[in-house]
Amino acid sequence: MDVKQSLLAKIRDGSFALLTDEQISKKLRLGKKEALGLRNILNSLCREGELLCDSRYRYGTAAQFGAIRGTVSGNERGFGFLVPDDPALSDLFLPHRALKGALHGDTVLAFPVKGGRSGDEGEVLAILARGKKELIGTFFAEHRGGYVHPDEKKFAADVLIPAGKTKNCKNGAKVVVRITAYGERGVKGEIEEVLGESGDFFVEETAIIRAYGLREEFPEAVLKEAEKQAKRDPEESLARRLDLREELIVTVDGEDTRDIDDAIFVKKEHGYYSLGVHIADVSHYVPRGGVIDEEAFRRGTSVYFPDRVLPMLPTALSNDICSLNEGVARLTLSCIMKIDGNGTVVEKKIVPSVIRSRHRMTYREILELYEGKRETAERYPDLTEFVKTAIELTKILKSARNLRGEVAMDIKEAKILYANGVISVPDYERSVAHEMIEQFMVLANESVATVMTAREMPFVYRVHEQPSPEKARDFQEFLAEAGVPAKFDPDSVAPHDYQKLLKSLENSPLYPIVNRVMLRSMMKAVYSPENKGHFGLSSECYCHFTSPIRRYPDLCIHRIIKDALVNGETAKKKYKSVVQEAAVRSSACEKTAAEAERDVDALYLVAYMKDKVGEEYEASLSGVTSFGLFAELKNTVEGFIPLETLPDDGYEFIENRYLLRGTRNSFRLGEPIRVSVAGVDWGTRRVLFSFLEKL
Repeated sequence: MDVKQSLLAKIRDGSFALLTDEQISKKLRLGKKEALGLRNILNSLCREGELLCDSRYRYGTAAQFGAIRGTVSGNERGFGFLVPDDPALSDLFLPHRALKGALHGDTVLAFPVKGGRSGDEGEVLAILARGKKELIGTFFAEHRGGYVHPDEKKFAADVLIPAGKTKNCKNGAKVVVRITAYGERGVKGEIEEVLGESGDFFVEETAIIRAYGLREEFPEAVLKEAEKQAKRDPEESLARRLDLREELIVTVDGEDTRDIDDAIFVKKEHGYYSLGVHIADVSHYVPRGGVIDEEAFRRGTSVYFPDRVLPMLPTALSNDICSLNEGVARLTLSCIMKIDGNGTVVEKKIVPSVIRSRHRMTYREILELYEGKRETAERYPDLTEFVKTAIELTKILKSARNLRGEVAMDIKEAKILYANGVISVPDYERSVAHEMIEQFMVLANESVATVMTAREMPFVYRVHEQPSPEKARDFQEFLAEAGVPAKFDPDSVAPHDYQKLLKSLENSPLYPIVNRVMLRSMMKAVYSPENKGHFGLSSECYCHFTSPIRRYPDLCIHRIIKDALVNGETAKKKYKSVVQEAAVRSSACEKTAAEAERDVDALYLVAYMKDKVGEEYEASLSGVTSFGLFAELKNTVEGFIPLETLPDDGYEFIENRYLLRGTRNSFRLGEPIRVSVAGVDWGTRRVLFSFLEKL
């Protein structure tokens, strides 16, 4: 064994573990010249990845340092957090000095530092992989080159652009920069694409889309295959399909819906309700493993913006042959259920089918029929009884789910409309027509998941796990501070615990506060090959079946269902690895899409509010932080109130109570206030409010 391997063995067996080169030299009784050679050997072992060296110049293996693998989440102020790969581990705070050149998105090894901030401080030992290859930002010219300041605030480093690598772009241009080198002297790159003038509305929107790596165009091979599939005649595929073309089946969507993938049939006879939920059979036109399927897997989901959609499937499929358009035959996969007066599904079956939608209805038209508006009733005379029965069933299903313990969170989503260059944000609206479709789709999703689970098929479930004991305990402490009795057990909180709590506060001013904090205490819903139930819906078994045009997991389980119906047990072997990959990929794509949609919506809201400076509104506090308040208007527009603009001074932020307390004033999450629009900040995509008074 040579000197290098002997030294490595001594460190690995613990003899020289976590010692400096000087300490090792003393143990070995080396002279100055030999000590220098020792240091070179140790540094060589670090470069080869065999050893790590910390800020105190101690050498050891990753295990000896107690190293944790994870991803750096940066902060514009220079520090960061380690988000461990192991979800059971807590995040570590990484001061700027402890990042060792690591930046937002990098995969690193880090270890906890004793005596650090609240015991959760860490230090980076090694950068395993750089997280960013491209960035979006604004170019600033300097000499013959310049630098790009990233839009991504968490990436706390400018990218140096050498002379000859600027693409001759102008000062202040919005650009795509490719990173060519990370080093001690900073990050270097070259301009790959000039998007346009920074501050231009549509340039900024394009920049967000590029920043999230969303796929804007389809490959030519995918478009050609989609056109080929769209030309297939549904009539030639009717064998072994249930023919429902003469049934009174309708679609119900928003007026601006771009693709229609679900339709319903409802009737009542002999004391039972028959409910058919008919979903576009996209899998018929998108064979597994083909070029369209591969592209759909990469995208994972359609992404919706006020002025455009980035679809999961080409429009030849999503807007044409797969869309359940009025008056044309379309292939579907139907979940047909028989439901008693208590909302219990007594019979259910899933069957390939063909339908012809009788009417393309909107939520507004369904509501008008329910309310007896004469003009609408005269336009749709065949739907009067249909709608009456559908709403009757909706109320039964809602009551049944309520009895079961569903946690009905009051979650509002901004509705941003863009047409002919005009942005509008109508007040949040949710009618019985929206509830009808929601109840019917939820029941179908649950029924399908139950059937496939009983068959023990590999499957992609939509899971929502119960809150962690830590988060439930924090929530319970918040309730105690607010004077709200909460008797649930944080180690085994159940849906009915949260439901009961919300019901007890329905007429209390504390309701919006508790509702928001409860939402923060809950886990995120994800896709999983394991059935872990759905906490929010109080469902033991749930999936996403109803939107295969826009969601990959729905498309995936359609294939599984159809295969199971025909081939039974032999179909099981095909999908074990498929469902794992689909669940992981779909969850990641869903998260990316949601973040991109949120950022683009924020851009539109800033543009919408820029002409409303000085106008006053009623709002509620939607966020309380150490640096200011967030307030939400009735139409869901959210604005920021900086700490320094609030009356009073010397504010203390009490995080677990969502409270900002001053010497004379205090602000708590959910409180009603009155604000005026102070301005907008295009850089942060924030609307700025001024606090006027409490309500």
